[in-house]
Amino acid sequence: MPNPVRILGYGVAMLTSLHIMAAMPTSAPVAPIKPYVVKSEHGDRQDPYYWLRDDKRQAPDVLAYLNAENQYYQQYADQYKSLSKSLADEIIGRVKQDDSTVPVVKGDYSYYTRYEQGKEYPIYARKPKAGGAEQVMLDVNSMAEGKDFYQIGNYQVSPNQQLLAYAEDSTGRRNYNLKVRDLRTGKDLTTTITGAEASIAWSADNSQLFYIEKDPQTLLGTKVRRHTLGQAVAQDEVLYEEKDSSFYMGVGNTSDDQYVVIWLGSTVSNEMLVLKSDDKKGKFTAIAPRQRDFKYEVEHIGNRWVIMTDWDAPNYRLMTVNDNQIGDRSRWQPLLAHKPDVFIESFQLFTDYLVINERSNGLDRVRLMPWSDLSKVVYVESDEAAYVAKTDNNPEQNSLWLRYSYTSLTTPPSVYEMHMKTGEKRLLKQQEVLGGFDKNNYQTERVWATAKDGTKIPVSLLYKKGLKKDGTAPLYQYAYGSYGISSSPSFRSTVLSLVDRGFVYAIAHIRGGQEMGRSWYENGKLLKKVNTFTDFIDVTDYLVAQKYAAKDKVFAMGGSAGGLLMGAIANMAPDKYRGLVAHVPFVDVVTTMLDESIPLTTNEFDEWGNPKQKVYYDYMLSYSPYDQVKKQSYPAMLVTTGLHDSQVQYFEPAKWVAKLRTVKTDQHPLLFRTNMEAGHGGKSGRFSRMIEIADEYAFILSLLPVTQATPATTAS
Repeated sequence: MPNPVRILGYGVAMLTSLHIMAAMPTSAPVAPIKPYVVKSEHGDRQDPYYWLRDDKRQAPDVLAYLNAENQYYQQYADQYKSLSKSLADEIIGRVKQDDSTVPVVKGDYSYYTRYEQGKEYPIYARKPKAGGAEQVMLDVNSMAEGKDFYQIGNYQVSPNQQLLAYAEDSTGRRNYNLKVRDLRTGKDLTTTITGAEASIAWSADNSQLFYIEKDPQTLLGTKVRRHTLGQAVAQDEVLYEEKDSSFYMGVGNTSDDQYVVIWLGSTVSNEMLVLKSDDKKGKFTAIAPRQRDFKYEVEHIGNRWVIMTDWDAPNYRLMTVNDNQIGDRSRWQPLLAHKPDVFIESFQLFTDYLVINERSNGLDRVRLMPWSDLSKVVYVESDEAAYVAKTDNNPEQNSLWLRYSYTSLTTPPSVYEMHMKTGEKRLLKQQEVLGGFDKNNYQTERVWATAKDGTKIPVSLLYKKGLKKDGTAPLYQYAYGSYGISSSPSFRSTVLSLVDRGFVYAIAHIRGGQEMGRSWYENGKLLKKVNTFTDFIDVTDYLVAQKYAAKDKVFAMGGSAGGLLMGAIANMAPDKYRGLVAHVPFVDVVTTMLDESIPLTTNEFDEWGNPKQKVYYDYMLSYSPYDQVKKQSYPAMLVTTGLHDSQVQYFEPAKWVAKLRTVKTDQHPLLFRTNMEAGHGGKSGRFSRMIEIADEYAFILSLLPVTQATPATTAS
C-alpha cells in the first residue's frame, strides 16, 4: 500500500481519510507525446496531446486512452463505492418519483409533464379542459428504450391542438431529428427532418412547420426552412440563410400565435425577423436591422410590438412600435425607462398588465404594472434574504392570473398564481422533498465579499442551522461567471447531502454573470475575463477569513465555462483548494478559438476575444488552463466529459488531464471520466444524473475524515 501521507499531501491528521481504506490504483494512464504545432501568426505552440482530437470519435488509440482513464477512475472510485451507493440512495430518496407539474391551460386542454415510479424519463400529457381522460402525447420512457442516450429537446402543439411537432436527440450532440405526431391517432407522420435545431414554429393553418437546418460540421444553425406536411423534405423552401457564423439562430411563435419570429443573436448584437403566421407567400421582415452593440427582444400583443432593448440603456428599457411601423427603430416609442440599478431580464404581456422579470440588488424579482398606469408598481415579495422569483408559463394573454415560480436555497421550487387586480395569491404546488426534509433545519444567508479591486461580490450561502462559524466547516463553492448567465440561489435538493454532513454551500455571484446588471458582465469578459477568476478566489478567502470554512477543507465545482474557471484557479491558487470538480471544462481556450471548424467558436469571439488579434491572443494565452499548466502541486481533481459533447469537445479536458499528469508535482488524485454515450449535459435519465452527482460528492467526501461521511444529526 502506498504511503497515505504522501498520497494525500495534507499531513498525518488526514490518516483517517476514506480513500486510504483500500489500495490506490497502481499507476495512472500516461498519454503518449506526439509532436504537433498549433500555428498562429502571433506565435506557434507545441501541443503534444493534439492527437487526442478525433472528430469522428472512432480512432482506436484515442478510445483506448479514454477507456484506460475510465478504468483508472473506476478503480479509484471502487474504494468508496459503498459511500457512492449510499449517497445515490439518499439523493434519489428525496425525489417524489411519481410526480407531475402543475397543468397549464391553453385552448381546449390542460398540458402537464409527469414521471412514474422508477422510470428515468418524463411523460408529456394533456387532458381536455372540460374534463375527460388523459392523453399521453409523448412517453419518453418507451421512446428511449434500447438507447444509451435519448432526449426530447422541444415540442410544440399546433394551433388546432391536433398535431405535435417534437425534436429528439439520441446522441447527446444536440443535432435533432424533427417529427410530427398526429394526436388523434397517436402515430407519427412518415416524414422525419434530420440535422436540425430544436426550435419549431407553426403556421396558423397547422399545415406548415418552420425549422432551422444545421451546418453538419459546425452544428450552427444556418437556414430557416418551411416544411409543408406531406411534402418531401427536399422540397422545403429556404426562407432565410444566415451568412455570419458568429450568430446563433432560433425560431418560434409569438405568445399570441399571430407571428413567426426568427431570432438571430451574437454576444453583442441581435436581430428579430417576423412574418404573419397566416402569410404563406410573404417574406420575413426585421423589426430593426442589426448593428453592433445593439440588442433587443420582442413580443406581440394586439396590433403592436413591445421591445426590450439596450439601445442607450445598458440595463435595458422597454419600447413599443405598431405593426405597420416595423423596420426602423427611430419609430420606436418609449414605454419603460432605463434604471442604472435595475437589470431587465425579460417580460410577459397580458391584456391588462405588463410583467417584468428583473434583477435588483442581485436578486430575481417580479414586477407587475397595469397598462392603464405603469407607475402603479407591485412586486412579488419575499421575507428571505436570497431568493428567486420569476414568471412561469402564462400562455394566454387575456388572463388576470399571473403564474410565477418561487424558490430559495431553503425553499423547494413552488408555483403560485397571483390575481393581478386583487393581489390574491394561491400556492398551486411546492415540490415535495422526501427523506425527512424540513426547511426550518437550514439557514440561508447573503454576504458580500470584497474583491481585490474593492468590488463587492454577492455570495449566497446555505448551511445547517446551528453551524458554528469557527473555521472548521468544509466548504463547497460553486460559480459559473460567463456569457452574462446569472447563478441564482435556487433550491437544489442534491446539495443537502453535503450540507447535512456539515458543509457550507456557497454560490459566488462573480463578474461575468449579470447578477448586478450589464456592467457586471462587461467587467468579466474579453480583456477583463481574469476578474471572474480572481473574484472566485477572493470569495474563498473571504469565507475562510470570516470562519465560515476551514482553509484546508475548501472544495470548488464548475462546469463548461465554469470548468474553465476551475482550470484557471487550479493554476492561480492551487494551495487554497483541497479538491476541484470540473465538469465538461472549456480549458484549451486559444487552440479552440483559433479553429473555426469547431462548433460554436465563431459565435464566441465577443465573449473571449478573437485570437487572430494579438491583444486577445496574448491575453487568452495568459489564463488558458491548458497552456498555463505548470510544475507545481495541484489540488485533488475530478474531471468529467462526454464523448459526444458538441459544446465543449471531449478532447479539451482529455488533453488537459494528460498534461497535468506529466507536469504536476503532487500525489493528489487526478481522475478523468468520459461518458462514452453522452454529450454536454451528461446522461439523459433523471436517476442517472443523480448517480453522477452522488459519485462527485463521494469523491469530495473521500478527501475528508471518515466522520464527515455521515450526516450530522438534525438541528433542533
